[in-house]
Amino acid sequence: MEAETIKPNFWENTEKAAEIQQEISFIKDEVEAVEELEKNVDEEKLAKLEIKTFLSGKYDRNNAILEIFSGAGGQDSQDWATMLLRMYEKYCATKGFQAIVLHQTFGEGGGPEGRIGTKSVTMEIRGNYAYGFLKKESGTHRLVRQSPFNAKSLRQTSFAQVSVLPELSAQGGPASGWEIKPDELKIDTFKASGPGGQYVNKTESAVRITHIPTGIVVASQTERLQGKNKDNAMKILYAKLFKLKEEQHKEKIKELKGENVAVSFGSQIRSYVLHPYKMVKDLRTQYETSDAEGVLNGDLEKFIEAELKMSS
Repeated sequence: MEAETIKPNFWENTEKAAEIQQEISFIKDEVEAVEELEKNVDEEKLAKLEIKTFLSGKYDRNNAILEIFSGAGGQDSQDWATMLLRMYEKYCATKGFQAIVLHQTFGEGGGPEGRIGTKSVTMEIRGNYAYGFLKKESGTHRLVRQSPFNAKSLRQTSFAQVSVLPELSAQGGPASGWEIKPDELKIDTFKASGPGGQYVNKTESAVRITHIPTGIVVASQTERLQGKNKDNAMKILYAKLFKLKEEQHKEKIKELKGENVAVSFGSQIRSYVLHPYKMVKDLRTQYETSDAEGVLNGDLEKFIEAELKMSS
């Protein structure tokens, strides 16, 4: 149609020429709209594919076992652990992951709005690449805020430890790198209860397993059936044994090289400041944002992307 417009006799019929130009303009608008849509869709797909290229680890596609432990500091640290639990639950919801609390121990009550803190919590995160996305969250998370647990609202620094492990089969096997014999386990059952001893089960469905050779203790209490809790506890145990084997391997490399090989687990990785200003900063990637509320409501995508890109 554009070729027609450059012919010498194009304007001999002005009415027809105007119709052709109008049609050209209409088609151009349509084509540009489709091209823009294709461009945006391709960018979105490209971004998703780019992130997946950083998720090529052996266990990255696995479900994850995520643990949170409150640090020293009583109610403030226990409340911080509960805030982190909520943050990861909300992040999982945005990713389409299923977050299931397997075991939780509660701290002191009497906080604002009757909040009860968390001493420790173990979650199973189900979803494709759950471990891959969350694995770099392991480490110490630091909170700075005005304490809601004292009358003067003094500034308080609290710490909590996060550990993320790949979920392995409840039967273990070669993937875990560890075979467990029945006589290596001490299995106890108990009645599960909620905060302050509430919601006590009538049956001893909760399970606690001690791995005698290593002294590792795991528990699961949220399922109604004892057998299901045992399976969940075994998943946690194999994940912890996998982590132990990795740490032993790193120590061996350290001895062979004669170098001080830093282990990220246990180091401070991120700071969340709510007072006197608002800022969340990752101390590894230096990525930061002033939208602290958004982060605590599960908006972790930019932090996790930066972590994955840096470590690849």
